[in-house]
Amino acid sequence: MSAARFDDSNINWRKLGDFEHFTYTIFAVDTENEIADFSLKFDSKESIFLHRHRAMTNTFVVSGEHSIYEPDGSLKETRKVGSFTSAPASPEPHQEGGGDKGAVVVYNTRGSDNGVVFDILDANEQTVGTLTIADLVALFEAQGNKAGA
Repeated sequence: MSAARFDDSNINWRKLGDFEHFTYTIFAVDTENEIADFSLKFDSKESIFLHRHRAMTNTFVVSGEHSIYEPDGSLKETRKVGSFTSAPASPEPHQEGGGDKGAVVVYNTRGSDNGVVFDILDANEQTVGTLTIADLVALFEAQGNKAGA
């Protein structure tokens, strides 16, 4: 069987504020059950901001390689295309990014910590912002969709 090629040209990729090295699209948000389904497209050989996951998170690498970095920037793990990972909420901070050809990764988050799905951290691993279920709903609606629809 031949390898499938993923074409993301019809996806409504959006920039999240001033954050660099990735774009996103949200597929669905279920506020009642605290479930969010979205995808990130990572630039090649770049990493995004330091953060931690405060919800169970499933990932599936659709294209490229998904790189996971330690807080100091050293490479911790590389997830190849087709990789599925399921991880509980964790206090461990990390960065993520794309490999040589970037990456497209689908995320499914389940639950939250008092509504918070992700903490955004500074270089000293101090929380400087959060991404909540309500934020994900607002981003989804900004795409022209309605939460849960």
